Amino acid sequence: MEFNHKPVLLQECIDGLNIRQNKKYVDGTLGGAGHSMEIARILNNTGMLIGIDRDEEALKVAKQRLDKFSNIKFVHGNHDNIKEILQELRIDGVDGILLDLGVSSYQIDEAGRGFSYMKDAKLDMRMDKTQTLTAEYVINNYTEEELARIIYEYGEEKFSRQIARKICEERNKQKIQTTKDLVKIIENAIPKFAKNKEGHPAKRTFQAIRIEVNDEISPLYNTVINSIKSLNKGGRLCIITFHSLEDRAVKKAFTEATGKCTCPKELPYCICNKEQLGIIINKKPILPTKEECEINSRSKSAKLRIFEKT
Repeated sequence: MEFNHKPVLLQECIDGLNIRQNKKYVDGTLGGAGHSMEIARILNNTGMLIGIDRDEEALKVAKQRLDKFSNIKFVHGNHDNIKEILQELRIDGVDGILLDLGVSSYQIDEAGRGFSYMKDAKLDMRMDKTQTLTAEYVINNYTEEELARIIYEYGEEKFSRQIARKICEERNKQKIQTTKDLVKIIENAIPKFAKNKEGHPAKRTFQAIRIEVNDEISPLYNTVINSIKSLNKGGRLCIITFHSLEDRAVKKAFTEATGKCTCPKELPYCICNKEQLGIIINKKPILPTKEECEINSRSKSAKLRIFEKT
């Protein structure tokens, strides 16, 4: 299957990174190299571009697409470990970092990966196929309380308890192994009046399980702070989020990185001694245009936030 992925907010990211030749940049979520292609074109074989992805298939495709550029280092890894990755490459600081936190169209559309509730496949959902935790394990081994919490917190699903209860009832009969099985369980758990009101009834649960399998939320705050600290003075961090949990984590990290005091208001003076790392470039997130949303429906929930190291 061809690796197709339209880069979201492409020009806005390029403008936000403020790319200069002979400098160093990181695409921490390389994917199909949509953003990296434009970064590499502007660098024009000067400076350096480090492309990181946890999906080995994405890296393979990106290497082919970027083969005409000689200044790129490809890393099979997780952007959550950006600090360690740069240390291994013996790079003290970079001038721009881009993180596109969305799942690529290829990963969703490739039936065998188990990301899609529209195609029957094994319950996998791993972005990195070398990791051990899968959606099948989560669905068949987590407690009812754990499942309900994940589906509610990560999927913002109001019927999380009903879905978790139904999953546990069905797995007691036989192991749940496919996306088709899980979709049927979810559909049976949701009341008739609520079905198809906000898209496919399995959409939010599948999102929640994917986030749990790939640990997308819990490290995000530290990832943002480590990314900012990895920037040279004047360097920019651009992050695209696709749902409220991600956006809140990024916004919180950005705010604290400005050195904003978090002490209780009743204290006469500051005791938290927050370190000021830089400034927020856009107080409100940058959203895709109406035209982009029409062309690429997966861009509709995208938000871009930009931070500059000072």
